[in-house]
Amino acid sequence: MNIHLLPKKDCTASIWSGGLTYEYLIYPKTANYTDRDFIFRISSATIEKEPSEFTKFKGYYRYLVMLDNGLQIEINKEKKVYEKYEIMEFNSDDEVTSYTKGIDFNWMVSEKVSHHKLKITNSNQSCNAQIIILFSLHATVIKINEKPYHLESYDLLVIENQKKEHIMLAFSNECLFGILDFKI
Repeated sequence: MNIHLLPKKDCTASIWSGGLTYEYLIYPKTANYTDRDFIFRISSATIEKEPSEFTKFKGYYRYLVMLDNGLQIEINKEKKVYEKYEIMEFNSDDEVTSYTKGIDFNWMVSEKVSHHKLKITNSNQSCNAQIIILFSLHATVIKINEKPYHLESYDLLVIENQKKEHIMLAFSNECLFGILDFKI
């Protein structure tokens, strides 16, 4: 089992059409964002323009969570509203236009991956997924099999669990909790 703590302060910004994006992790490490050959990518972005067109990624499923406010959005011409921390799920090839400025969490998963899920939790979890992602919404302590990890707001903790060991997780505060299983 490999555990990676990826602090927000260590992420480098790059420009997208609506603002800045901060990549936490692209998996596998040999993948390239431009080539769109990754299994998954975790980032956070600022939405600085209204309206903003989201970048399309054919062949990917996407989870998006607003971190600082709600979101007024149009997906394939259908208007929707999401509250702060409400998880939005969509096909990354959809036509998506944001009418809100703010900061988001973004997880793109290849459609080749059959099992993935994201939720918000602050209750204990028991799992054996191959990949576990934990994104802190506030300063928090996450215990992994009783070992504490201290995270600041918007830090990311990723557990690579290729042997699918049983893992116990405990949270001192709300976090985004994602799991992913795939064949290698």
